[in-house]
Amino acid sequence: MWQRRLFEVLEIGGVSDRTARLVEWTIILMVVVNVTAAVLATVPSLAASHGTLFVGIEAGTVFFFALEYGLRLWVAPLQPALVRQPPWRARLAFLRQPLAVVDLLAILPPVIGVLFGLEDAGIAVAFRLLRFLKLARYSPGIRSLAAAIASERRAILASGVIMMGLIVAVASLMHALEGDLQPTVFGSIPAAMYWAVTTLTTVGYGDAVPISPAGKVLAGITMVLGFTMFALPVGVIATAFAREIRQREFIVTWSMISRVPLFSELDAAEVADVLRLLRAQSVGAGTVITYAGEPATSMYFIVAGQVEIQLPGKAVVMGEGKFFGEIAVLSRARRSADVVALAPTRLLVLDADDFHHLMHRRPKIARHVRAVARERLQGEAVTPKGDISAAEIAGSPDPDTDPPA
Repeated sequence: MWQRRLFEVLEIGGVSDRTARLVEWTIILMVVVNVTAAVLATVPSLAASHGTLFVGIEAGTVFFFALEYGLRLWVAPLQPALVRQPPWRARLAFLRQPLAVVDLLAILPPVIGVLFGLEDAGIAVAFRLLRFLKLARYSPGIRSLAAAIASERRAILASGVIMMGLIVAVASLMHALEGDLQPTVFGSIPAAMYWAVTTLTTVGYGDAVPISPAGKVLAGITMVLGFTMFALPVGVIATAFAREIRQREFIVTWSMISRVPLFSELDAAEVADVLRLLRAQSVGAGTVITYAGEPATSMYFIVAGQVEIQLPGKAVVMGEGKFFGEIAVLSRARRSADVVALAPTRLLVLDADDFHHLMHRRPKIARHVRAVARERLQGEAVTPKGDISAAEIAGSPDPDTDPPA
């Protein structure tokens, strides 16, 4: 039981899991504090006046990282990809995962310092700064960028080969044109390659410049080529990154849709159609989602969390899988109750026009929504499938006999 709960906190998390969120933010804080201390400790005056503090921060955060690493190793057999393997093999497989390697690097610097006497060496500081990579676990953007680079590694490698070939080519030409005129700068192709790199990257430090007319022409051509050649990998990565972001958003929204009972029986084509109409919304505890008296412009599906519908004299609580606001949208009426999030809540929002479009396009969904609305219009106080609004129930027309315009 404890192992399963620890796995949920460390590896799954979730908006509604307060313990997981607390652990996540604690780890992020520890990383930021540790990296900040490692940077400031390189300032001689600060190291002299606050050396004990820096040592204490290093010892405390490293102990925390070691504990986290050990706990992740303990729960590794519960990972879906490793659950069918024996525990010892699952843990070995976990050790090879990139994020596990980063976690290990986070606790290695003090061990290296003790074993090899490198406490004050620059390489130990560099290793400590690698702890910043631990934030990749909690940053979808960084993971998407890494996935984009991995997916386009062949194109990026090809771009690198082209750029390397161009560097060698222009360095060879410049050596032939300027080698005799400036033997210290262009006397060999390896020496000329330094000029080629600084010119192609448009940095141009000015410490190596051609003086002959032919050399200047070649330098101009090289500068122009630099813009185009270095744009190749940038364009590849940018396109792949945008694709990864779209795919991640699609998967997240798809998984949210699959958790709503109303959409659980739809096939892939139907879900894709619904996906284009829905938008995700996350709200914090205490946020008012809808106000009484405002026009009904959308209905809501609860993916995670809880909301409270504040009716006159009573309150109705709804949780995951429920939906609310559909009757007012059907009748194009005004809201009759405030709806407040009781906990961090994830919602799927369907605008009124898209709602009517979906009702027309997907009869299966229309029948389900109308059946729930009919139950409410007949005076049922609360159904397990949606929300409750007294004025909506009392005054809205039956969606089958008096359909919305």
